Amino acid sequence: MIDDLNQLEAEALATLADAADPDAVEAWRIEYLGSKGRLKALMPRMKDVPKDQKGAVGKRLNEVKKALEQAFKDKKSASGDAPSRSAGSILDITEPGVIESRHLGRSHIITRVIEELTEVFGRMGFAVAEGPELEDDEHNFIKLNIPPEHPARDPIDNFYVDDPATVTTPRMLRSQTSTVQIRTMEDAVAKGWGPPIKIVSPGRVYRPDTVDATHSFMFHQLEGLFIDRGVTMIDLKTTLMQFAHAYFGPDADIRLRPSFFPFTEPSAELDMMIALKPGTEPDWIELGGCGMVDPAVLENCGIDPEEWTGFAFGFGIERIAMGRYGIPDIRMLFENDVRFLSQL
Repeated sequence: MIDDLNQLEAEALATLADAADPDAVEAWRIEYLGSKGRLKALMPRMKDVPKDQKGAVGKRLNEVKKALEQAFKDKKSASGDAPSRSAGSILDITEPGVIESRHLGRSHIITRVIEELTEVFGRMGFAVAEGPELEDDEHNFIKLNIPPEHPARDPIDNFYVDDPATVTTPRMLRSQTSTVQIRTMEDAVAKGWGPPIKIVSPGRVYRPDTVDATHSFMFHQLEGLFIDRGVTMIDLKTTLMQFAHAYFGPDADIRLRPSFFPFTEPSAELDMMIALKPGTEPDWIELGGCGMVDPAVLENCGIDPEEWTGFAFGFGIERIAMGRYGIPDIRMLFENDVRFLSQL
């Protein structure tokens, strides 16, 4: 890759030297330094560089980037004004604009909560991972230790794209973000970058639930996964307590209730004392499930459960948003009522 960087630098500098006018200089910038330029196209290859060479390659990449940026700056100063414009009206950017509205835009509350959650877990060392919303039966169920006869796989409880009765591995809209932990573990083993693994994955999930004040057929989850040597339930409980205190405040009251999930053993439900309506008494609200990753799930992904252990958790992001901002009805998050959105 260093050879490719050297060749790119030499070619870019030679091309820039031949640029005769501002239009040509700007075209050069787009080709080599633009968001879809040739230098940017080399950056994804960093993940394939051997670990012992990443430092040298990264250093060279930065050197080439700085050299091209400086060369562009020097050339632009020498070639004069900005690229020429076609004849026509000229916009006077010093003229005061006309204010059509004094309302400022903002991110949707779900987007903001996702950013807040990933920031909190980022401070605890969790990276962000993503996965497809259109999944297959293998990642949504089989590798999560959910057998064919399990009621969770019933077509009436899932949004299948293919008929499970006629397709060996039917596709579906994922019913949980746990699919991302499977894909992450598979990728870590296949490419040799882990374990250890420490990720959170926010995203949409789909279940044919009846819509009411606390349920929707489309909602968001935040999946968490930590795989390392010697990970225990103590690490899981500590992580969840640190999250609750960091996000909801030092007085946040949580509890873990024993539960069952096919992909964790032991398993628990995470509850938090929340008052959903202002002026009402707080009550225990379920935020999601958690537990130690079942050894069978680790084996399904090619990880030795005798050497590695880990925990996983999954939160309902809407539930967290409702608790954090006192929102009494999940439907308010998706109705796009400006009166509601302007309050947040």
